[in-house]
Amino acid sequence: MNQIDPETRTRLEAAAFRRLLEHLRQRTDVQNIDLMNLAGFCRNCLSNWLKEAADASGVPLSKEESRTYVYGMPYEEWKARHQREATEAQRRAFEESKPSH
Repeated sequence: MNQIDPETRTRLEAAAFRRLLEHLRQRTDVQNIDLMNLAGFCRNCLSNWLKEAADASGVPLSKEESRTYVYGMPYEEWKARHQREATEAQRRAFEESKPSH
């Protein structure tokens, strides 16, 4: 991407980020703990990174607003609709993979 100008690169990255969010919104079967165990990040991480970027840019964005943007609905609503209790195996894998998060 060296030959792409910074503005175009930003547009492409933003489009890829929006597509990732849409994909995660559709894949409600994939739990955050699964994402953490496999990739070292989850939807909450994405919302935290979004808030950190807003803070660094002086853009007012609350934690709840960033989560609503990432989840496509209020976080508590997403949890009530889609979050399942983590299995013992998932919790164990999370604890084992913690250093890489």
